Amino acid sequence: MSDSVYVVASKFNWNDPDTLNNLSKKYKGDWHYVFDQHSLETLLKNINPRYIFFTHWSWIIPKEIVTRYECVCFHMTDLPFGRGGSPLQNLIVRGYKYTVLTALRMEEEVDSGPIYYKKELSIHGAAYDIYKRVEALCWEMIGDFVRDNPQPKPQVGVAVNFKRRLPSQSRIPEDASLENVYDYIRMLDAPGYPRAFLEMEGYRLEFENADLIDGKLSATVNFIKK
Repeated sequence: MSDSVYVVASKFNWNDPDTLNNLSKKYKGDWHYVFDQHSLETLLKNINPRYIFFTHWSWIIPKEIVTRYECVCFHMTDLPFGRGGSPLQNLIVRGYKYTVLTALRMEEEVDSGPIYYKKELSIHGAAYDIYKRVEALCWEMIGDFVRDNPQPKPQVGVAVNFKRRLPSQSRIPEDASLENVYDYIRMLDAPGYPRAFLEMEGYRLEFENADLIDGKLSATVNFIKK
């Protein structure tokens, strides 16, 4: 293992693509960025990183990678509360306005590993904007790792598990309040997510770009022929 080799693995780059270059200038080392599982596995045949940081990832990490390397992931709940899938959407439908971003060491059991850092995070606005804030906070934490080499501590408290939300759950409930409708639209308004929707005869109505001002909700509506 090399103390100056780092890997950042992310399915999306919500921020400026030069962020990694700026980080590598501030914290000297051999930095690598990968966007998919195959690229990660290929890269690890040739390097032995100090950390692998997973900032937004959709693939299951093979056991041999998790056990061999110090793998760090970032989760948008105050663990052990909120283990599991769709953390942002599960928080918003429960009425949360703020959360923390937790940096934890990956283990075989999902979101069960020991904790390095927790930092406050606002979850107001559209999902895309929230994920940009998450990514910025991830980069900040990654700098903390390189500078401080923190030791993780076991999770404390009762585990509460979230279930990954299904596309069918993006349907806006008929009895939803105006604020609930706004939350449904904004929590799914990001690339790669199924938009909040309603159905009428012959059409599916998908919503994005929502605003709720003075009791009035506005949004972009796309009519999709069934």
